[in-house]
Amino acid sequence: MKILLVEDNEMNRDMLSRRLLRRGYELVFAGDGQAAVEMALGESPRLILMDMGLPVIDGWEATRRIKADPRTSAIPIIALTAHAMAEDRDKAIAAGCDDFDTKPVDIQRLVAKIEALA
Repeated sequence: MKILLVEDNEMNRDMLSRRLLRRGYELVFAGDGQAAVEMALGESPRLILMDMGLPVIDGWEATRRIKADPRTSAIPIIALTAHAMAEDRDKAIAAGCDDFDTKPVDIQRLVAKIEALA
């Protein structure tokens, strides 16, 4: 399964990608929100892991754009953020995310969410 991992922090991207690759996922990467929108169109991932605090355009706006485009609107998006408050989850869901997970990532919990949505 191809996953678009959208993460601007190199250390977070490296740690998460190694753990997902070991579980057999194929990964493509974007380092900002604009690149995420373009990669969602160009790469046709089965799922997107979206950091919400991104440069260029943030994860909330990137999610809104991906979900507004009929070519990418069906791709499930899991928000990844260090903000764990209920209103952060609500904001991500309102933007169009299908699920929400907090950083640091609990890989077992994240994989269960990936499998449930894909």
